[in-house]
Amino acid sequence: MAAISAAEVKSLRERTGAGMMDCKKALVEAEGDVERALDLLRERGLGKARGKADRATSEGRIIASVSDDGSTGALVELNCETDFVARTDDFGALCDQVADHVRQQAPADIDAFLAMDWPGGGTVKDALAEAVLKLGENLRVSRFSRLVSDGARIGSYIHAGGKIGALVQVEGEGAGADAFTHNVCMHIAASNPSGVSRDEIDGEEIDRERRILRAQAEGEGKPDNIIDKMVEGRLSKFFKEVVLLEQPLVMDPDTMVGDAAKSAGVEVVAFRRFQLGEEAVE
Repeated sequence: MAAISAAEVKSLRERTGAGMMDCKKALVEAEGDVERALDLLRERGLGKARGKADRATSEGRIIASVSDDGSTGALVELNCETDFVARTDDFGALCDQVADHVRQQAPADIDAFLAMDWPGGGTVKDALAEAVLKLGENLRVSRFSRLVSDGARIGSYIHAGGKIGALVQVEGEGAGADAFTHNVCMHIAASNPSGVSRDEIDGEEIDRERRILRAQAEGEGKPDNIIDKMVEGRLSKFFKEVVLLEQPLVMDPDTMVGDAAKSAGVEVVAFRRFQLGEEAVE
C-alpha cells in the first residue's frame, strides 16, 4: 500500500473541505489515487461537488485582444513572479502587445509564438528577455487561445484586474446582440461553465458524475426502482451547473442563458475562460 503523507492529506482537505481523517481514510482506500479519493469523499457526501483544481502560485495577468471588427479574438495568460510587477504599467503594456500579437499572428503553439518576429526587431522570445531585464522578474507566456468568427461577433471581459478573462463568440444580429455578448462574457467569468451545450461536456465526466450520484442514492438506502429517476434528476442539476446555456444568467437568475440568447436574437457558438494560475485543461 502506498504511503500517505501529511502533505497529501492536507492538499485533499483544501480541495474538498472534508475533515483530515476523512481525507486520510479516502486516500488510503484509494491507494494514493487523488482522483479516486475525491470520488470516494463525494460518494460519502463529504466532498465539494466540483473540487477546486490545484492552482499554481504564479502571478501575472489574463489579457484579451479583440479586433475592431469583432472577427478575431485572443485570450492570453502572461505570468511574472510577483503581484507588484503584475500591477505595473510596463507589465500591462507588454501584456497588451503579447495578446495583440497572438491574435494577429495565429501561432500554432507557445514555441511557435516565441520564435515569431516581434514588432521592432528580434523575436518574441527576445522581447520577453528584454522585458525580464527591465522588470527584474522572470516572465512566461503560459497559454493562449484564439477565436475566429466569420460573420459573427467576438466579445471579451477581464475581471479583477486580470485574474479572470473570458472570450465569447456569438452569431446573430438581434437588437440585443451587443448587450448579450457583454453580459454573457461577464457570466462566463463568474460561473465557469464547462461547455456551451451538453454535447460539449466530456462523456467521461458525465459517466463519473452519474456513478457518484448512484453511489450517493444507494448510500441513502433508496429503493432500486427510484434510484434511476433520482440519478437522472440530480444529473440534470449537474448540467445546470456546468452547461452554459442551462445556467441561470448571473445578472438575471430567473432567466437561463439559453433563453437570454434567444431573446437577444443570437446563438452562442464558443467561449474560452482563463483564470490566473489554474492548471490548463487540454
